[in-house]
Amino acid sequence: MSQIATTTPGAVYHRCALQINPHDYQATFRGQEAGLDEETYAEALVATALDLGVTVMAVTDHNSARGVPAIRNIASDRGITVFPGFELKSAEGIHVLCIYAPDTSLDQLNIYLGDAGIRSPGPSSNASTKYFGDIVDTVARQNGIAVAAHVTASGGLLATLTGEARISAWRTPKLMAVQIPGALCEVPAKYRPILLNQDPAHRRLPTAGDNLALAVVNAKDVAEPDDLRHDSATCYIKMSDVSIEGLRQAFLDPESRIRLASDPLPTDHNEILSLTWSGGFLDDVVLTFNPNLNVLIGGRGAGKSTVVESIRYVLGLTPSTQQARLAHDGIIKHVVRSGTKIVLRIRSLHPSKRQYTIERIAPNPPVVRDHDGHVSSLLPRDLLPGIGIWGQHEILELAQDRNKLTELLAGFMDKDSDLDERKATTAEQLEHNRHSIVSTQQDIDNADERLAALPGLQETLQRFKDIGLEDRLRKQRLLVREERVMETIVECIASFRDFAEGIKRELPVDRTFLSDKSLRDLPGRDILSKGNALLVQLGNELQSITVQMDQLLDAAQEGGAVIAEEWQAHKIKIETQYHEILRELKQGAVDGEEYIQLQRKIERLAPLRDQRNALATFLQSVVERRQALLAEWADVTAAEYQRLNRAADDVNSKLARHIKMETIFQGNKKPLVDLLRESIRGRVKETIDKLNAASSLSLQEFADTCRRGQQALEQEYLLTPAQARRLSQMDLETLMQIEELDLPATTDIRLNTAPKGHSPVWRDVETLSTGQKATAVLLLLFLESDAPLVIDQPEDDLDNRFVTEGVVPRLRRAKQRRQFLLSTHNANIPVLGDAELIFGLTTTSSRHETKAEVQPEHVGSIDVSSVREIVEEILEGGREAFEHRRRKYGF
Repeated sequence: MSQIATTTPGAVYHRCALQINPHDYQATFRGQEAGLDEETYAEALVATALDLGVTVMAVTDHNSARGVPAIRNIASDRGITVFPGFELKSAEGIHVLCIYAPDTSLDQLNIYLGDAGIRSPGPSSNASTKYFGDIVDTVARQNGIAVAAHVTASGGLLATLTGEARISAWRTPKLMAVQIPGALCEVPAKYRPILLNQDPAHRRLPTAGDNLALAVVNAKDVAEPDDLRHDSATCYIKMSDVSIEGLRQAFLDPESRIRLASDPLPTDHNEILSLTWSGGFLDDVVLTFNPNLNVLIGGRGAGKSTVVESIRYVLGLTPSTQQARLAHDGIIKHVVRSGTKIVLRIRSLHPSKRQYTIERIAPNPPVVRDHDGHVSSLLPRDLLPGIGIWGQHEILELAQDRNKLTELLAGFMDKDSDLDERKATTAEQLEHNRHSIVSTQQDIDNADERLAALPGLQETLQRFKDIGLEDRLRKQRLLVREERVMETIVECIASFRDFAEGIKRELPVDRTFLSDKSLRDLPGRDILSKGNALLVQLGNELQSITVQMDQLLDAAQEGGAVIAEEWQAHKIKIETQYHEILRELKQGAVDGEEYIQLQRKIERLAPLRDQRNALATFLQSVVERRQALLAEWADVTAAEYQRLNRAADDVNSKLARHIKMETIFQGNKKPLVDLLRESIRGRVKETIDKLNAASSLSLQEFADTCRRGQQALEQEYLLTPAQARRLSQMDLETLMQIEELDLPATTDIRLNTAPKGHSPVWRDVETLSTGQKATAVLLLLFLESDAPLVIDQPEDDLDNRFVTEGVVPRLRRAKQRRQFLLSTHNANIPVLGDAELIFGLTTTSSRHETKAEVQPEHVGSIDVSSVREIVEEILEGGREAFEHRRRKYGF
């Protein structure tokens, strides 16, 4: 049975209103009529919350919790989580929101009020007997969360206190968050440095992130339902488990988990929604992914790599390197296994947002289905363009291959469909032009071979003429020419017959594209539909014309038959005379038949000379056309290189302190090498080595030099006579294929290996360590994109320092814009990266087989205790990662 429990979405943003007041707040604190009774108010409040998408509320009346039950009961029934609590005013006048677990009872809340210094619980503005720091500590001991309310306004911590008292209160260790009315940039200038932890006197350690002293939230006193619509009434908090622990984790890491009302939420992007297996090692496992950072953890052999390679397999993608292909094929063959069905659900944004299902039953090809379940003609790669899937050590292999680096860089090129179309069209035209030149040259060569016999035939004929045979056989000689005329008449009629038959094949005219169904949704259908009558008339007239043509051709054929019959009688008369002359010539030892056969051969060769001249003229025109096409080819390949160069410049600007990329025009000579090996007999290694060593190589100049011959090759490319001779013997088509080659650019990459804060030290990739090579490529992979990125154990080729200082910070920023799926043994990635969804894979064994499984309690974010436990248990450095986090965030 499928593990449906693994469909938890993980940590997602909830719209939260953290300062909800009960129905009598208006009357108690603002001197206004309540307006609504308790139940009606709660109903209206919840209805407004649902309309706004609010899914979490905290009820925090002043000094009282008695309004909690009415709101909690109705909200819970509608799917809204209510955190009960109250608002206190400390002995020095600071307002504090005290928030507790959703299931906390009213009796317990009253006890908590007493512990916090409120002796007579009930709505009032009375101050607590305890000071601010004591209240915060008390709430923490009660397993609640204290939030300093409206800190910059009257009754707020920063506005109420000054000097050492404010510093001491601000630095209260257990204080989790503070409330402001709007955006950080709108906070009064005198308070902003304190919130940003830039004021030395108020500096908090540890901080709540790189740019905040404490978590900051938006909330305001909601006294009536429409107050929820105010911008400052709500904020967004990311939680996997909507609980006090979920809030605590969010307040400990606000940069990852909190968005103020004015902050943009993560952008929509292409994403993998779920993955299911039926059969194989992962039989019955269902994984539903979060839009942001997903992390697979588990012991070795638990199936992490199988998940990664399954995604690649179902999408029909091929690993980029040889070793990665071998590893992928091994997993599919031995772990996934034939007969296993993999189902991948995805969401694609382009050209519009739609969901698709991709199914693949090994070893069959994948099948794409649309959201209605119908088989689609789209290919999997069309649905998630730009997706990156990298297996174990594949990134390191990529870093060592300049050609693969170019392919990676090409993913950052500006889209230019016009240039792509120009290139494809020019390549197609060059190929067609080459075939025309080769076939025309072959026709010329054949004609020349046949015409080569003509001088000999004419010389022999002249010898017959010298003995006076031409005059005696004049009529028979002319009869040979007449035969050719009769053949041409028949051929001419036959060609027109073929033309007429071609028209018939196109009738009736196809008007399907003008049907009512085809034009239904087109705004110009009334105009376009007029073409229907036009084509009907055209078809009718063409039909009439073909009937007339058949009649004319039949008449011509009959007339030709009459002519042929009349000419045949004429021919017989001449041939009778011819045979009498032949008998006379034989008596004189002269072969008159040989003369006539010579005449016939010459007559047949005579038109060939004209044909040969026409072919030569045509060849000249296609050769001239080829020069124009080669110029266009040079232009489009250079333009494409400039696109790649701009992409390199863009990458360099984004990673200015880290890497530099440099592209080399037509640096990859492998297509040329492959063609030469295929075309040239004998040893070509030395030739290839010299061509590869050339810093720049023009394919057109190289082909032209080959045409000029051996000596030119020796001089231009310093080849030995034997090497040059083999190149000069390449045929016409091979030389043109060389001109048409598309030599890709290659890419060099350099990494700054200097410590942070020092002057850059740039090193070429060949001189880098294994970890540094992988680091350079990983920096590229993390650049902005809307396509998912899937990496199997990126830490394998990295040092741990780069994982914590390089990978984790970039993951935290980039996961707001794209989806990540990483498998790892390193706890820093899910813990410090604050993974929205962690999958703990384990194995289970029976007598017959071992399978992977994902227990529901092992799925979620680190705000779920069972997930934290498995992270500590399974991952290398799990406890150290949480300790690092505790030192950074105070937890």
